[in-house]
Amino acid sequence: MSSCTRVALVTGANKGIGFAVTRELCRRFPGDVVLTARDEARGRAAVQQLQAEELSPRFHQLDVDDLQSIRALRDFLRREYGGLDVLVNNAGIAFNKEGDTTPFPIVAEVTMKTNFFGILDLCTELLPLIRPQGRVVNVSSRMIFVDLPNCSPELQQKFRSETITEEELAGLMNKFVEDAKNGVHEKEGWPNSAYGVSKIGVTVLSRIQARKLSEERRGDKILLNACCPGWVRTDMAGPSATKSPEEGAETPVYLALLPPNAKAPHGEFVQNKNVVQW
Repeated sequence: MSSCTRVALVTGANKGIGFAVTRELCRRFPGDVVLTARDEARGRAAVQQLQAEELSPRFHQLDVDDLQSIRALRDFLRREYGGLDVLVNNAGIAFNKEGDTTPFPIVAEVTMKTNFFGILDLCTELLPLIRPQGRVVNVSSRMIFVDLPNCSPELQQKFRSETITEEELAGLMNKFVEDAKNGVHEKEGWPNSAYGVSKIGVTVLSRIQARKLSEERRGDKILLNACCPGWVRTDMAGPSATKSPEEGAETPVYLALLPPNAKAPHGEFVQNKNVVQW
């Protein structure tokens, strides 16, 4: 591989939306596509499935909860490609199975670790590798429209602030976990959804990251957005959801393949390929 080969990378890509995004990028992205998964066997099986369709993704192990794993991926990209052109942050978890009895404090901690801090850590390591005209897509959820209004006015004001920093946002996400552990999250103005709060975090983080890119790398024309794939039939959302994984992949792929001369969207929340104000 050489540094002139373009490369796209999808996290949590061995099944569901991440797999569908990877398949579509293999078809349409002019370069290499790296499928990542926490479980190596499942990741390699997914690669074989795409190879059977005459597509040729590469595989790299990635556990977004593990900083060593993130840094190994960073070093691989640096060594093999000298950078990164497209990053789709799709890896995420949700505790919503029928009859799940996991205590809320554990749900809060585990969900936040993967859905928010996993993306934060990954972006800390990989955003510096994003080349000019690169595209970054953070997969969020329309649950923010349910759970943001259920936050206290004070929290809503903080999340909607134009000047909130990454450190302040991470502090709020940590506070939610601590408040959940102490049994006071509702009293402190949080909703009862760890998944929703984690995705509020992802959406606000995307605005902060986009703002930083505009300030620090204005000439590079990098576009970074959050999106909702919709309600998709996956292990996470269940069989009664309205969209197929292929339909769920449409908006993330649209954002990943925005043309080189595009100036927008950037720092937005995108659903069904349209910017939605939140």
